[in-house]
Amino acid sequence: MIIALVTLLCGTILQLGVIIHTRNTMIDAASAGARYAALADRNLSDGQNRTAALLTSSIPNAESATVTIARAGQGDLIRVTVTHQLPLLGFITAPIPLSATAQAYDLTP
Repeated sequence: MIIALVTLLCGTILQLGVIIHTRNTMIDAASAGARYAALADRNLSDGQNRTAALLTSSIPNAESATVTIARAGQGDLIRVTVTHQLPLLGFITAPIPLSATAQAYDLTP
């Protein structure tokens, strides 16, 4: 009985780590994509492609993630929003959306 509880506790802690890893990776990819799109010689689609590439290389099954990028504020900010499903068992996703948003100042003249 105790072994089953300890196993369940360890599995829950590991799953929580997977969820936190997924969320942190989404935040990092969104901020990197926003900064990349804000460079003077880049555009919004470059930032969106960069965000999608970072997600697919870091999170399994991230091909289904939605990356939206737009100008915010008075046009001087670039906002990247990443939406993906919450990992339920390992990296197998559940139908619960998880979203991360990042912004960067546009450096184009």
